[in-house]
Amino acid sequence: MSQSKFSLADLLTLLGSLGFGFFCFLSINFLTLGDTFTSLIQASVITLTLGGLAFGLRLLKRAGGSFKTCIILEFVLCGLFLLSAYAATFPFSHYFSVYVQKGDIQQKILLNVEQAEGLYADYDGYVDTREFLYKEDLKAIVGAEDPNPGPYIECGFVSGINGSNQINHKVFILSTKLKPSNYSSINEANLNWLNESKGYVTNWSPLGIVEVVNTLGMEISSWKAQLISFSIFRAQCEAEGTPDFEPQLTLDTVSNGFSVLKSPKPLSLVLAIGFYVIMLLSYFVSKRDFKYSGLKVMFGTVGVKDNEL
Repeated sequence: MSQSKFSLADLLTLLGSLGFGFFCFLSINFLTLGDTFTSLIQASVITLTLGGLAFGLRLLKRAGGSFKTCIILEFVLCGLFLLSAYAATFPFSHYFSVYVQKGDIQQKILLNVEQAEGLYADYDGYVDTREFLYKEDLKAIVGAEDPNPGPYIECGFVSGINGSNQINHKVFILSTKLKPSNYSSINEANLNWLNESKGYVTNWSPLGIVEVVNTLGMEISSWKAQLISFSIFRAQCEAEGTPDFEPQLTLDTVSNGFSVLKSPKPLSLVLAIGFYVIMLLSYFVSKRDFKYSGLKVMFGTVGVKDNEL
């Protein structure tokens, strides 16, 4: 085979293969819900296979000898390219199939985020209610000290000390248990994470949105469990039947929209064909050696030179 320089068409073949592989990576990353390593490996295999076949076809077409062998190999590589292209169309197209549902997916995720954002606001309201009711109960106990000193003593009040100060102190203890010293930093960190997640969703960051889908449910469950663990504390003489924090969350599941392979859409088929044409452009524009005598190399027996076999 004759050696040839790297042409503009070759560059387009390379770029077409890389571009096709990039969308395959995004698609596989959706299908695997963020398994980046697997996505890179599979996308690389697709890229190298299609790109290698396209370059191989171009080299065989420009061969300067052994025409019969090269033509046979060229037919084989054409068949392999068509089969590979057909198989690769499905992972390539998945990104666009998901993108078509972009609005619905964004809406569901953002609703989940809004519920998560309201989790701490709901807990703050829960704590305020607990403190208010507890304070009212303590006021009633202090107010009834003279006729009914039993509850006053049982609740740890000390005669001779200002009742209001003692009430405030007890409410303060309740507050510090329901909202530990790190509560504000936890709240701020989690809300910042949610804001960042909203950015990935609204801007449709293909990698970031998968991370949000993967972790949002687990994060919310973790935050909910932590807040419930804070709420189980009961202060001295707090009313019986005081409920734990029980947030009502109804999170939509959107992972199936990413992980279920769908049939190619017309747009993705057109784009895939466009990438295939770009990959094969170097093959299409390449000219055969001037010694090539056409199909008689395959079927003719007259005038065939040794270098054409």
